[in-house]
Amino acid sequence: MIGGDCTTAARPRLRADAVRNRERILAAARDAFVDQGKDAPLDEIARQAGVGNATLYRHFPDREALLYHVVLYVNDRITERAQQALEEESDPFEALRRTILGSADERIGALCPVLGISLDPGDPELTASRDRLLEVCGRLLDRAQASGQLRHDVGAGDLLVAVSRLTRPLPGTRCSGSELLARRHLQIFLDGLRAPARSELPGAPAQVEDLEDELI
Repeated sequence: MIGGDCTTAARPRLRADAVRNRERILAAARDAFVDQGKDAPLDEIARQAGVGNATLYRHFPDREALLYHVVLYVNDRITERAQQALEEESDPFEALRRTILGSADERIGALCPVLGISLDPGDPELTASRDRLLEVCGRLLDRAQASGQLRHDVGAGDLLVAVSRLTRPLPGTRCSGSELLARRHLQIFLDGLRAPARSELPGAPAQVEDLEDELI
């Protein structure tokens, strides 16, 4: 579990170049953890980010801190994508489609099984990050359903589980090269979300509250 030292300490304001370095480290770490697992070499992550080892450790003192902040980074990136889609797309279903495909670009499904076991789901900063993501995704779903383009028998939980599972590589396979397949499968899923529904779904729509034990 992640301890309080890397989650609650106040963060000093970073210079612009330090912010860029931090972003590069997090992006490189995300890809390394997906492709190589959570034990990916930190010196390789620094090299891929174009920074020295000292710079990496200045931002993230240990592997646990880096793992933790990668999850925050991915959550926040998807939240930003969803918010931009809401603001820029006049078509509600296109905003939803753009966000779902953008989640695949952030490699969220492949990241979940790699990092989930290392995290404390009750961590305040992680909870706040997740709540921001769920709030904006809920608005996307409500808007698409109100427009009549999204079938009404699906809930936010259905979307979250589907995106996570459809972007997750098969067990025993390498993650690299799976992005195209993930986007194909997500497009099939999106076609099935459109109203009018062509079939009746079993059970009730899954909501976020139904997934509390599964969310990172």
